[in-house]
Amino acid sequence: MQTREYGNTGQQLSIVAFPGIVVKDETAENSSRYVSWAIDQGINYFDVAPGYGNAQNMLGPALEQHRNDVFLSCKTNKRDSPPARAELEESLKLLHTDHFDLYQLHAMTTEEDLEVATGPGGALEVLVKAQEQGLVRHLGFSAHSAEVAIELMNRFDFDSVLFPVNFTTWFESGFGPQIMNEAEKLGVVRLALKGAAHHALQDRNDRVREKCWYAPIEDRDLMKLALRWTLSQPITAAVPPGDPELWQMAVEVAQDFTPITPDEEEQLRENARGRKPLFELAHA
Repeated sequence: MQTREYGNTGQQLSIVAFPGIVVKDETAENSSRYVSWAIDQGINYFDVAPGYGNAQNMLGPALEQHRNDVFLSCKTNKRDSPPARAELEESLKLLHTDHFDLYQLHAMTTEEDLEVATGPGGALEVLVKAQEQGLVRHLGFSAHSAEVAIELMNRFDFDSVLFPVNFTTWFESGFGPQIMNEAEKLGVVRLALKGAAHHALQDRNDRVREKCWYAPIEDRDLMKLALRWTLSQPITAAVPPGDPELWQMAVEVAQDFTPITPDEEEQLRENARGRKPLFELAHA
């Protein structure tokens, strides 16, 4: 698996991550098997969050023997300080670790998320304090709003932003380029979500894979094209789907990554036409 540097830290991340939701509701045996397979494929970037059901409970024991060899990322969706601190401490305990390599504000979406998390007594204070205490090394956030993402990067010196870099969303709604450009301008590391997603569902109850709230790409050739497009953007790494079968497919098709060509990008643009994007701009 190819690697890219996380900023100017010297830390190399595998270009495809292990999405913690893969082990949600799995047995301990399966969880250990998935983690071992990932390590064997050269994956060293692991991403998890309390919002992924019991994923932390399953990932902690499975990852423990490999902890010193991986870059472990976690998140909090709490916006106020006390619950954010409690969640951080619980995550450290469940994941059998004394620190996170990256800790993030999770799914920053609304103006309220922004104001509460960055205001007095907000969750950002917890992240800063945890970094001072050596409990986390790098600080970041994941974003479901382009406007909120841009404002956050200008309010605080985050190390990285995790956001959708998805061909359908990029081409059909224009969501993504503005976050990419602002992050690049400010020197913020870019991490990608939803690179192997196809389009949004009209109704999330129509999901075809329990761990994917969107319509995932299930065709191997199309997934390879989509991931190559995402990995051809100025990003460090991509977090693939949480469905075990699709995650393994994503890892396999990314093993011989080569940059997308203009003709292939045009194929994706045509494929996306008329599809419902996963995210849209608030002020299109």
